[in-house]
Parts: sequence; structure tokens; C-alpha cells
Amino acid sequence: MWKQQKFDLIIVGGGPAGSTAARFAAIGGISVLLLEKDRDIGVPVRCGEAASDEGLRIFVDPDTRWIKSVITKLRLISPSEHTIDIDLKQKGYILDRRIFDYDLAQYAADEGAQIVCKAYVDGLLFKDGKVAGVTGEHLGERFEVESDIVIGADGVESRVGRWAGLATVVKMKDMESAIQKTIAGIEVDEHRFDFYMSREWAPGGYLWIFPKGPNAANIGLGVSGKYSRFRSAQRYLDDFLAKTFPDGSVISSTVGGVPCDKTLKKFVTDGLMLAGDSAHMVNPMTGGGIVPGMRGGMLAGETAVEAIKAGDTSEKFLNRYPKAWHKIGGKNHERFYSIKEAIFRLTDKELDSIVAAVEKISPDERSIAKVFRKAVFKKPSLVVDVMKVFAGI
Repeated sequence: MWKQQKFDLIIVGGGPAGSTAARFAAIGGISVLLLEKDRDIGVPVRCGEAASDEGLRIFVDPDTRWIKSVITKLRLISPSEHTIDIDLKQKGYILDRRIFDYDLAQYAADEGAQIVCKAYVDGLLFKDGKVAGVTGEHLGERFEVESDIVIGADGVESRVGRWAGLATVVKMKDMESAIQKTIAGIEVDEHRFDFYMSREWAPGGYLWIFPKGPNAANIGLGVSGKYSRFRSAQRYLDDFLAKTFPDGSVISSTVGGVPCDKTLKKFVTDGLMLAGDSAHMVNPMTGGGIVPGMRGGMLAGETAVEAIKAGDTSEKFLNRYPKAWHKIGGKNHERFYSIKEAIFRLTDKELDSIVAAVEKISPDERSIAKVFRKAVFKKPSLVVDVMKVFAGI
């Protein structure tokens, strides 16, 4: 039984970051235990469920069973309700996270990882000052399981990270209050993302419509407490739905915090690494975390293999993981953060002027990069960041 074993690696959290870490660690030949507090992998869904085809293919070939909509274009809606349509050079998807997350866990299990649900981790074990396992409760019984390394993939403001002495708290100005409802019985373009930018709709954030087929969509928004004038995210969303889709049926609802922050300055210590939301591996501009989380999970899993085989689980050795993260994309998160700070300060009048400027660009020549260059027109120093982020778009 898993409770009586010692593992090379224990992973706390069975989302995309945790399952990907488990899969790549198991591929590397080390013993892996993944513990998930909920009853099922993939439930409940706390996500807009959007991911790019290019990003997913780093790890897996997309399965048609996961895909609710294929996205080939996006629409930006200004405060005065002018629209800008842009064809995407890289297609994206709206996923069914229940199926997607379940399959990611199955891939890890197929490689030899042990997965246990309803396992609530409530503490860490330490040996000679290093993290050396976890404690918790499973089906009413206490457990202590030892390991050489622990990966925390347990979400925003990771408890695992805090127990190990890492600073995981998100500043209030960088924590978006988000709500999303899946609305059925409506008509949407199933191949298009819609983004509404306005302080009237989503101050300090944006409102999205992500289609799940032609007659349903994930509709949600994130707002910043700094700009929301003491109105809740739910009130903003309910007002929008009452105006735009008054006859739609709400078939699911989810709320939560989204860390629109830079990656943590420090997300490893002796015997422990953080991945995904736990390390704030979320795009600060969009709040998207599926592909960044899987990137972090893959790198953490591979680093765990290297550490176990080298017999060195020190912070110094594990620091090759954050170095790899920043090399493959983490630096762009810092650039996105700077761009976000500039854009979310814009007034509705300034947002309308940006849309007016983009409208003058031929539809065939419009791109996301050009929209962002217009959006940071008051901060020329950010144009370089925009070009580095969107190189090739």
C-alpha cells in the first residue's frame, strides 16, 4: 500500500501541473506518488478552459474528446462597443477540463505514477532541515509518507510552499477576483474568443466569452479590487449576462482568485519545488495557466529525476529548475506583467482611441502584436517588450 512506502517524489495536487510533473518524473524512472484532495481528478473546474494548440503539443497530441471548440479568431470589444476582429495565426481550443485533466492523470499512471484521490495533505515532514515527505488524511485515516522530494502543485498561495518557508502570498493588486458561468441556450460563434475591455464591465481586468460549441459558452470576468469600486465580480458578470444573454441558462458556476503576478522570485528550497499556480506560473496579462503550468510541471518532474539520480536534493541543485523555467518562457511573464500594468491603467476613453487606431489597419494586416503596440503607445519603453513577447505573431 502507498501509505507504507517511501517514494522518490511526492506531488501534491492533480491539476495539469501536478499530473504533468508526475508523468515526466515517472518516465525518468523514479517512484512517484500524486495526492489529490478532491474526489476526482478534473473536478471541480476552476478555469476558462482555453489553451493553444501549439502549447499543448509540447506535451501531448490534442485528443478530439477534450475539445469543445476550435478557435481561429478573436474579437476585441471596446467600451463604446466597437469591435476589432483578428484572425489567429495559431489555433486554440476550449477544452473540457474534466476529460482533459483525467487523461493527463491517466498518462502519468500509465508511466507508473501512483495516484490517490481524497488525500488531504496538511503538513510536511522534515529531516535534517530538508523537506522529506508529507502528512495528511485519507478516508478518515492519518498518513505520513516519506519522499526525497516534494512538488507542490496545490494552487494559488500554495500551503505546501508556505509550510516550507517560501513566500507564496499574492499582493492584493495582483490578485484578480474572478467568476465564470457556463451559459447554455445561447448563440455564439464557436470559433471565436470575445474579449471585452472596459472599466464599466471589468475594471482592472477583462470579460471573456469562450464558446463551447455553437450554443454554449464559458462567460466570465476578472476584476481588480484596486479599480472595482467595491462591486463584486459576480455583480459585474450578472449585469452583463442580464443585458447580453437574458434568456441563457446557467449550467455551472465557479469563482476564485487568479494570480496575475510575476512568477515567484523563489519557488524551490531543500527537497521541495513548486509548479503551476503555486509558483504563480500564470500569464499575468490573460490569467491563462494551463500551458504555463504544464511547462512548470514538466521541468519540475525532469529536475526531480536529475536530483534523485545525482543523490542531491539541495536547493542549490534544484535551482536548475527555475533557471530552465526563465529560459523557456518565464522571462516573458515578467514582460507581460509590465504590459498588463500599463494597459489596465487605461481609461475607457483611451481604450476607445486604441480601437479606433487599430480599425485603420487593414484586417489582413491586423495582429495581436499590433494591438498591444497601440495599447502601450504612452510608454514607448514597453514596445520592445511587446515585440519580444509576440515575436513571429
